Amino acid sequence: MNILGRVSVFPLIPEPLKRLTELANNLWWSWDHEAQTLFRDIDPDLWERVQHNPVKFNREVAQHKLDAAAADPAYLERFNAVMARFDAYMNPTETWFSRHFPELAGHVIAYFSAEFGLHEALPIYSGGLGILSGDHCKTASDLGLPFVGVGFLYPQGYFTQHIPQDGWQQALYKKLSFSEVPAVPAVGPDGREVLIKCELPGRDVYAKVWKIQVGRIPLYLMDTDVPQNAPQDRELSARLYGGDQELRISQEFVLGIGGVRAVRALGLNPCVWHMNEGHSAFLGLERLRELVQHEGLTFDEALEVVRASSIFTTHTPVPAGHDVFSWDQMDRFFGHFWPKLGLDRETFLNLARHDQPWGPGFSMTVLAIRCAGMINGVAALHGEVSRDMWRWLWPDTPTDEVPITHITNGVHTLTWLSPEMQALLDRHLGADWLERCHEPAVLDRIYQIPDEEFWAATRAAKERLVQFVRRRARARALRHGESPEVLDEIERLFSSDELLIGFARRFATYKRATLIFRDLERIRRIVHDPQRPVRMLFSGKAHPADDAGKAYIQQIVAIARSPEFWDKVGFIEDYDMAVARYLVQGVDLWLNNPRRPREASGTSGQKAAMNGIPNCSVLDGWWVEGYNGRNGWAIGEARNYMDEQTQDEADARSLYRLLENEIIPLYYDRGEDGIPHGWVQVAKEAMRSTLWDFSTARMVQEYTTRMYMPTARTCMRFRSDGFALARELAAWRRRVRRGWSQVRVRAVGPDEAQLTIGDSAHITAWVSLGSLTPDDVAVEIVAGEDIGGQPARPQSVLMRLVGRDDTGVFRYEGSFVPRATGALVYGVRVRPNHPAMLNPHEMGLVVWA
Repeated sequence: MNILGRVSVFPLIPEPLKRLTELANNLWWSWDHEAQTLFRDIDPDLWERVQHNPVKFNREVAQHKLDAAAADPAYLERFNAVMARFDAYMNPTETWFSRHFPELAGHVIAYFSAEFGLHEALPIYSGGLGILSGDHCKTASDLGLPFVGVGFLYPQGYFTQHIPQDGWQQALYKKLSFSEVPAVPAVGPDGREVLIKCELPGRDVYAKVWKIQVGRIPLYLMDTDVPQNAPQDRELSARLYGGDQELRISQEFVLGIGGVRAVRALGLNPCVWHMNEGHSAFLGLERLRELVQHEGLTFDEALEVVRASSIFTTHTPVPAGHDVFSWDQMDRFFGHFWPKLGLDRETFLNLARHDQPWGPGFSMTVLAIRCAGMINGVAALHGEVSRDMWRWLWPDTPTDEVPITHITNGVHTLTWLSPEMQALLDRHLGADWLERCHEPAVLDRIYQIPDEEFWAATRAAKERLVQFVRRRARARALRHGESPEVLDEIERLFSSDELLIGFARRFATYKRATLIFRDLERIRRIVHDPQRPVRMLFSGKAHPADDAGKAYIQQIVAIARSPEFWDKVGFIEDYDMAVARYLVQGVDLWLNNPRRPREASGTSGQKAAMNGIPNCSVLDGWWVEGYNGRNGWAIGEARNYMDEQTQDEADARSLYRLLENEIIPLYYDRGEDGIPHGWVQVAKEAMRSTLWDFSTARMVQEYTTRMYMPTARTCMRFRSDGFALARELAAWRRRVRRGWSQVRVRAVGPDEAQLTIGDSAHITAWVSLGSLTPDDVAVEIVAGEDIGGQPARPQSVLMRLVGRDDTGVFRYEGSFVPRATGALVYGVRVRPNHPAMLNPHEMGLVVWA
């Protein structure tokens, strides 16, 4: 027939269920199991086909199925209960934030990130950074923070992974239909849709702003696929982490500078600007431009204001993970920009200079550090690594005093906790356990859960995972044209009775996905033990440009398809949040073996542990803090190695010993009731030790109390009285820098002395200050453990001014009492000091005696 046209026909949602649309358009449903079952129970097959996307589900569900649900009293009762809970969540009488910080209501926190992992229905994330950002937003909603997220709505998202027969990862991109995701055009105070403009080399680029509601908080995402742009610029924000350096700097220009302009167009005036990783660091430049051009501040004065209101979180302990752009690129993108700051080219480029093997570069991390008043890593060890990595920015400052702290990452509990475990905890810990899980007494009730109930909850999640793996394997086999015999074998793949090890994450080489196969004969013996069989599941994506990571995937796929391992090892294609939930809820043991100390935090193991799945992990990232000897196993030693081969061999041997001598025997040590009670005790401790300490509830509360609220208060001080404090502090810094070369200090104190605990060491110092005054400086004794002639874990003691001689030299005296035994070193230093400084070392100026 001749086709005249096409039309789309959508169902009419019955009146009793009208609010299904409202529910679908708020990501709150993504962490409420009962809300998800409202959609799933109408049409379970469709729910799976639309990848748990309720917006798409509402567009495609059959009318008769909606009508049947609307006529079902039991369904309506459940629907009304969910909506009542949703309404109570959205309209609370009090929140954690309003209870603790009522004076700061309405002072907005703007959180910038290149990716947000909220749900698999919105594939605009690649891995841990995005998932962390999404969990951060969800928790900000739970706690009632005045919080907005800012990023990109990538129309093609991150890639869909396809593994062909040769095992070499292929990246496929699918266009996202905005009508099928919970995104609506963002509007400004005038009610008009927000469209912002950025000046890129030789042309203007426009971005439309979309709004996604995440519980109580809005997430604003930019998209350059608008008719005002040239074809190549419509593709600028098409893909996450795609393209070359030219595309990268273009995206980060729009993310940082365009993101600030989007915030302004929305009528917002944040008190806190949080850069989650360095991708958004250009926001500091745009805020500086605003203050210089619109408020009449000098660059130095504007920098005081920007620093007073900015926070930077670094996630990357690997140098290659930090974006650095050439000066040629910066000339083309910012040649028109630095005059607006009142700067010349050299001063502008030196603001973020980081010399590379190929020459000087403009580092996004250095820029973020320069523009932030507070800086943090994402785990205790990562904080140490970051202080060491960036200590050159604070010359002559002991590494342990470099002003980079840490707040350890966590995960959003209700997003990752299995429904069975949530129901179990509701029964045994009380309905309010989530609000009270910071109380040790509440968490200790986990020990009182009967082992058979705890084990049954983990078995239910595991069976769900096994069925999922079989469905995925069958779909892949059909795609590859496998025989009926192979399809029959797939139905017997894996079993709930066998020890199942899970490994799933981004396939970066430092994560060493293939370490367990280093001795193939030894692992073959382990998995083929007929009395104690072991199975392994892998999943993960390599960056499209990372051929070494793709080779790891290819190696594992080849092993999984070999005759000896085909039913012992599996690789799940196209790792996303759905696959992650199945794995972290359903395996028996979570394996993590990065090359220490390159894992910043890692959160997949936290998700597994809170589901009662013990970790077997290298002591890196969060596991350095999380491992307590009772909640899992530690691979290798917490030390450095002479080379990577030695480290890999040592860690592989340690892993094999743990599996053979501890993990496998404990799992198969069953009681008469068939339950491995010893294993269950480890699993309970894994849950108890992570539910609070490694949750985003703890993490975001820590960000709020340690960083957001101090920054908000400082921001208000620096904004008040026409930026008077910023002007004063900038003028003081200029005076100190001009006079610093005249500062001299000499000191006398005990040398080669022997002290006992409680004794004090007395020091006298003589300080020449030139044009400066004692009010401009702090004179300190710095003492610490002697590590290579440098003080480790130093204590600083302020010396007191006791006099001045006829030549203008000031005399200071002080003493310190050693806090620990052992070899100590000490010294005396002079550093700038002003009551409005955000940290003692921020100027990077110091003179040592």
